[in-house]
Amino acid sequence: MKKVVVGLSGGVDSSVTAYLLKEQGYEVIGLFMKNWHDDSVIISEECPWVEDSNDALIVAEKLGIPFQTVDLSVEYKERIVDYMFNEYEKGRTPNPDVLCNREIKFDVFMKIALQLGADYVATGHYCRKGTIFNEDGTETYQLLAGVDGNKDQSYFLCQLSQVQLSKTLFPIGELTKPEVRKIAAENDLITADKKDSQGLCFIGKVHLPDFLQQKLKPKKGVIVEVPNTAALFTGDTPKFENKGAELAFYAEKPEYSETDGRVVGEHQGAHYFTIGQRKGLNVGGTKEPLFVIDTDVEKNIIYTGQGKSHPGLLRHTLFVNDNELHWVREDLALNVDETMEVMARIRYRQPLQQATLYKTDSGLYVDFKEKQSAITEGQFVAWYIGEELIGSGVIS
Repeated sequence: MKKVVVGLSGGVDSSVTAYLLKEQGYEVIGLFMKNWHDDSVIISEECPWVEDSNDALIVAEKLGIPFQTVDLSVEYKERIVDYMFNEYEKGRTPNPDVLCNREIKFDVFMKIALQLGADYVATGHYCRKGTIFNEDGTETYQLLAGVDGNKDQSYFLCQLSQVQLSKTLFPIGELTKPEVRKIAAENDLITADKKDSQGLCFIGKVHLPDFLQQKLKPKKGVIVEVPNTAALFTGDTPKFENKGAELAFYAEKPEYSETDGRVVGEHQGAHYFTIGQRKGLNVGGTKEPLFVIDTDVEKNIIYTGQGKSHPGLLRHTLFVNDNELHWVREDLALNVDETMEVMARIRYRQPLQQATLYKTDSGLYVDFKEKQSAITEGQFVAWYIGEELIGSGVIS
């Protein structure tokens, strides 16, 4: 009997994960991760950890499996929260869910599970694991999209390694969300009708400006509206000597200055805003809604443009630095000057987009067939071949 430690979060997905593994004959242990202590920045009662850990305990008792809580709040603060503050301070927008999976669930948590003698760790993610048996007797693991296209969470796991995948099981990846809820209801699991938690991985609905204000102090600055006819959008395209020069040109985001537009309002800190953001600007009187097209945290200026199709929001190409480039399938990693046709996404739930990868000596260009809206520094781009996620990187 193989031993599996399930990350029981108090939600329906992890509850059914534990149930299915027990049915399959595994020895199952439930472990609840406590990652946060500060309730002062949580907006709603929706995801307080106390209620979640109680629900996880009730599920474990119902399934007759051992259960314990591990406090990972120190590691969570160091690896996720501090990283988030640093990124926001630099004017980048991090993705805490991707990081939480890489740094907490599949690293710190996995090590605890293996110390408990587990053969595997299992989570309630909607994705699947494939195995390729190589001629030399080794195995290569695949990260595959979940069957439920509406819930596929492979993007959140885009930073996992072969070692992490080798020790992981995703029991609900073959199921749809309604099927998962049905299994929970049929087996009288208390979480059957529980709403999905929103917000930061394991913290709940956090009011982001309040959260960031713990470290990043409010600072008054101006909001500048840049018209879509501004000179930097209408200049001539230069002649390129080679493909590398062309990609570098299209991956470069425009450099804005106050003279490119007019001041239309004030804000409390450029580092609280992200590209593509519409809420929280509090500027009225425009024909179309204003969107953030860039933030300058040095000068504390927010640049905005009217409408979803503003040229400041749309770009074809992005770049990933070598030190932030990750291949789930190391055997498929590109060498310098190699290219690859893929499908890619720059945010969770975005429909996959056609793109070409170009490897250079300093990193990787992702060149999309269609222009993409709000390519945002600090977020992750992930690329797929068919239903397999093969690599990812931080947008630089």
